[in-house]
Amino acid sequence: MNFPLYIAKRYLRPKNSTNAINIITVIAMFGVIVGAIVLFIILSGFSGLRTFSYSLLNTSDPDIKITTAKGKSFNYTSKIDEELLSNTNIASFSKVVEERVFLKYKDKDHTAYIKGVDTNYKDIIKIDSSFFWAGSWIDPEFKNTAVVGVGIMAKLSNLSRLEFVNPLQIYVPKPGKGYLNPNNAFNSVKTQIIGVYRGREDFHSKYVFTELEVAQQLLNYEPEKITGVEIKLRNNDKPNEEVTVLKNALGKDYIVQTRIELNALIHKVINTENFVSYLIFTLIVVIALFNIVGAIIMMIMDKRKNLKTLLNLGASLKEVKQIFVLQGFLLVLIGLGVGLFLGVVLIFLQQKFKWFNIAPGIPYPVEFHWSNLMIVALTIIVLGFLASKIAGSRISKEFIED
Repeated sequence: MNFPLYIAKRYLRPKNSTNAINIITVIAMFGVIVGAIVLFIILSGFSGLRTFSYSLLNTSDPDIKITTAKGKSFNYTSKIDEELLSNTNIASFSKVVEERVFLKYKDKDHTAYIKGVDTNYKDIIKIDSSFFWAGSWIDPEFKNTAVVGVGIMAKLSNLSRLEFVNPLQIYVPKPGKGYLNPNNAFNSVKTQIIGVYRGREDFHSKYVFTELEVAQQLLNYEPEKITGVEIKLRNNDKPNEEVTVLKNALGKDYIVQTRIELNALIHKVINTENFVSYLIFTLIVVIALFNIVGAIIMMIMDKRKNLKTLLNLGASLKEVKQIFVLQGFLLVLIGLGVGLFLGVVLIFLQQKFKWFNIAPGIPYPVEFHWSNLMIVALTIIVLGFLASKIAGSRISKEFIED
């Protein structure tokens, strides 16, 4: 057996050390355990939040969206239609018209976006009971209808006394240059609210859905003019490959984006928060590992006579240093193992029993990932080895023989 490792194991459970040394060692190991638990839970929590946030995006955004590279609108040509129909991985696509508008409902007004959609739009996002807060979706048999977000409706009406009697008036400034008559500066249309949808905050506070024809009429668009095409893929495992195919087919006049690209800011914020949280809690682990340094130094002082004996028996100073480096490393490994075990147990218990909620009826999302386990293990092992190395470096012949 390796001599320094053998002595390190013996010193790990000292029988003749003072109670103070044993207590300090236990406290140091406890710090590592807590640090491992906290760091693993934080990473697992952010993994769950990332999946939860992406699931919200899945309910409100298409797999792929096509827009124009110049201006706001473009003509839906037969070439575009042929390319989309011939692509076997496209399950469905919907033509849409979006524009910023002013809303007026009874005596209240609000600024939002109108989104005119065709009948295929219900195949792009999941229109079901979980999508609606009240009412129903746009029906082609009824004209000039609107479905508004719960955030918009909260601005325009009292949600506790929701009623769809009054029309929703939608205004958009008329295009043109120069002087505009204030009395005739807007195009407008009256719609009847038939439903209120819900979703993530920036979604249900942004859009008023209407029939495609209503939005085109409001903006003075010809029937073939739209602002975008939203696409649902059969297989969304590799959306970037489909984007490349569509870009090559349609040319540089069009912008083709995946759901991730459409929500680049949200993805960036989530990943940045995850990284910052990792750094903050790694700092807490570093502070906890100072206890390891203190415990090893106290052990060195307690075993100074024994170390002198080891040197007299032929052990080198390097081997003596290795004893305490290995002892500190073993303390870290034991604490890491216990902490990760407890962290994994807590994650699975939260998934099963849903003890903590982020909102009424919505359990805090956590996910177990081997990558998180490896990140925590690697972080604590590297930092623990450095802490043990620092503690072991305090040993010198002068200190032992003094």
